[in-house]
Amino acid sequence: MTIRLHFGGGWRRWLGARLGGDEALGDRAWRRILHCAGAGVLLYYVLPPRFLVVVSTEDALLLALAFVLALEAARHLGGLDLPTIREHERARVASYAYYAVALVVAVLLFPFPVALVAVLGTAFIDPLIGELRRSERARRLYPVLPFAAYAAMGAGGLVGLAAWRPLPAVLLATVAGTIAVAVERPRLQGLDDDLAMTLGPALAMEGLRLLAPGFFR
Repeated sequence: MTIRLHFGGGWRRWLGARLGGDEALGDRAWRRILHCAGAGVLLYYVLPPRFLVVVSTEDALLLALAFVLALEAARHLGGLDLPTIREHERARVASYAYYAVALVVAVLLFPFPVALVAVLGTAFIDPLIGELRRSERARRLYPVLPFAAYAAMGAGGLVGLAAWRPLPAVLLATVAGTIAVAVERPRLQGLDDDLAMTLGPALAMEGLRLLAPGFFR
């Protein structure tokens, strides 16, 4: 028995029509919106330690991750039908599950400046890359535009939200952007780009920060 957690594509058809297209456009747009919404995990740093009263913010984050992984398990074992699952994901772990793991690991294991750049980069630059690949004309902007956008957003976040000095912020964001764009493109068996694009730059940034803690701040 298949349990469907969507309205048969009605919302995506409506969204696609509002954007001047069909259900396929609405499906793509909804996936992009959900991907960008992943940046909301950064609220972890501003919410009170026990904003839900009965559980800590960290426990709430882990429970949310457990829920996402339970959905993915139910999809494979119980016939659960989820929206926005692409054809190549039906027989494997879907990207949204890898993305959830990457986001939670980023904010729980890395300091705020590192998680800030890594999360914002994956949340917004990965969808940008996906859109650029949809036409030959837009593809010419790859990889310069995604790299520049990643570096600018990362440096801006470090300066504006983490109170870093401009030079180390630009250098760290440049390293992170280079790695993120490089690891997003390869399609390797068992390695999801959302996971690699988040944790690859995070590991590199944290390594540099630990090597020169007096500079990268």
